[in-house]
Amino acid sequence: MTLSKSLCAFFVVAASLGLVACAGPSLPDRKAPQTIANVKDGNVLVPGNHIRITVFNEPDLSGEFIIDSTGNLAMPLIGDITAAGVTTQALAGRIADKIRGENYLRDPRVTVESSSLRPVYVMGEVRGPGEFLYMDGMTVLSAIARAGGYDYRAREGEVVLIRQEDGKPVEYRADEYTPVQPGDIVRVLERRF
Repeated sequence: MTLSKSLCAFFVVAASLGLVACAGPSLPDRKAPQTIANVKDGNVLVPGNHIRITVFNEPDLSGEFIIDSTGNLAMPLIGDITAAGVTTQALAGRIADKIRGENYLRDPRVTVESSSLRPVYVMGEVRGPGEFLYMDGMTVLSAIARAGGYDYRAREGEVVLIRQEDGKPVEYRADEYTPVQPGDIVRVLERRF
C-alpha cells in the first residue's frame, strides 16, 4: 500500500512539473501602441546611417553624409557634430545652431533626411530569425513573414515587441497587426502545450 501511495505522489508531482514546464514564457501586460509617428522624423540616428542634409541656398553645406563609427558627422566649414542618438529633426537643430554660432548665416534653414533606417530584428520561434530591412507600413506579421513565417513550435497571434524608449528597452504585448518601427525586436514565443 505504501508503494502505491509513493507512486501516486510521484505521478502527481511529475504531472504538476510537466504543466509548469508547458506553460512557457508569458507575455508582458503592457499593450503595444497601435499607431506610430512618421518614422523618418522619429528615427534615432546611429553610426553608419546615410543622411542627406540640405541647408537652404547653401550648396557648399548641403549633401550626402555618413555618420562615422564614433557617432559624429563631419561637415564642411563647421566641422564635427555629434549625430548619433538623436532624431533627424534634432540633428537639423544642432546643425542650424552650429552654423549660427560660427556666424556663417543668421537664420539657416536646415533639413535632415535619413536615407537608411535601422533594421527590424525577428527572433524566437520563426523559420529564419535575423535582421531585416525596415519597410514603410511594416507590421509584426509582415516582419514574421520576412523571417520565413512561424515554425511548428510558435505561439501564433501574439508576440513580445521590444522597443527602445528614452534609451531603454521596453517590452510590449503585440498582435500581428501592430505597426513596427525601425530598431524594434519581434520575439515569437514558444506555444504552450
